[in-house]
Amino acid sequence: MDTPEQPQLYLITPPSLDLESFPDQLARVLDSAEIACIRLALATRDEDMIGRAADACREVAHARDVALVISDHVLMAQRFGLDGVHLSDAARSVRAARKELGPDAIVGSFCGTSRHDGISAGEAGADYVAFGPVGTHALGDGKIADQDLFQWWSEMIEVPVVAEGGLTAELVAALAPRTDFFGIGEEIWSAEDPVSALAALTSALR
Repeated sequence: MDTPEQPQLYLITPPSLDLESFPDQLARVLDSAEIACIRLALATRDEDMIGRAADACREVAHARDVALVISDHVLMAQRFGLDGVHLSDAARSVRAARKELGPDAIVGSFCGTSRHDGISAGEAGADYVAFGPVGTHALGDGKIADQDLFQWWSEMIEVPVVAEGGLTAELVAALAPRTDFFGIGEEIWSAEDPVSALAALTSALR
């Protein structure tokens, strides 16, 4: 994932998918905006369900030349022909995932609000580091990845960075000069019309 001047959009799927309707919804969103990557981020551990979701999302994504990574399931990434993995345990699994998936796969690492974890993940070979939540968010321990973290990272570290969790149009505008990617998930999927929600959320980028 190259680092552009203007931040790119990185979609995060809802934790549970209706495979009757979600692929069409995903296709409409991908056709409405330039998306760099999609993360399949399911809450279930059911391998059959994950596999069916991976197949459905891969078909939609790859038809549009969009990369698809999966949260944490390194073996699933290989089995279902996905483009890589997004690790949620900071730097701990990066080297093992890279070794397993090879040099061409995308290996990303979520590092919460920790600058130290981000640096460690980058040194271990992560293609990108994600920090968050950047806004008020139900998940996590109440800590926020503030704008100073992204400012420091963009000045000091070359590894691309993703801002995610609790995004608002105001936060997108404020963070646009300081981040490489916006990780967008429930902000749009919880809306009646995800396409309109995405357009409103990212209006500052146009």
